[in-house]
Amino acid sequence: MNHTVQGHGSGTAFAEGAFPFQIPHRPRFRLSTPFDKPELRRALRARRQALSPQTREAAAAALAAHAVTLRAFQVARRVAFYLTNDNEIDPLPLMVRAMARGKRCYLPVLSRINGDRLWFAPLEHDTPLRANRFGIPEPCMPPRELVRAAALDLILMPLVGFDAAGNRLGMGGGFYDRSLDFLRGRRHWRKPHLIGLAYDFQRLETLPVNDWDVPLTAIVTDSATYSTAQP
Repeated sequence: MNHTVQGHGSGTAFAEGAFPFQIPHRPRFRLSTPFDKPELRRALRARRQALSPQTREAAAAALAAHAVTLRAFQVARRVAFYLTNDNEIDPLPLMVRAMARGKRCYLPVLSRINGDRLWFAPLEHDTPLRANRFGIPEPCMPPRELVRAAALDLILMPLVGFDAAGNRLGMGGGFYDRSLDFLRGRRHWRKPHLIGLAYDFQRLETLPVNDWDVPLTAIVTDSATYSTAQP
């Protein structure tokens, strides 16, 4: 699968090769042997959790500056973000820019009926938050105000690892994949566009592909934009 990478300068405190999984990307291939995702998640999360507050703040600002240049962000009217819970790269500076441009911002909410899927709640400056069963803050509002993923133009997604072909390694719960399952059967890409947000050291050579995986249209990091050329 074709992909392009756009660099944005250094933008990161980590030198090339400083992290064992930061190796040059190659086209995606499917693995027939077991892939140790738990070990990989532990290593990537440990690297992420070791970042200093200053490094995290600088990375979040750099990511926001890169993301606003994407056409998918510029034309989107309804954009879903997330709140950091495990030292993911922070989308808050980008959310501030989105609100300043008049975009409607949303946050994911675990379904209270079918708990393995996500709905999305509109976010205002005074929206009350409460912790879900995983301890992650989410908007507290009546179900009638929630929308499905299909109603959004753009979803900005957290991740643990990614490859340049648009494959995403999440925390393992599968909430986004199940909530976006309707996209897998489409022959031509329609909204919402899916953009992963990450530190650049979270890039992997390749990730295995499962039948239920929904690929990203792009990944934005603190130092590069990876466009995956999804249809």
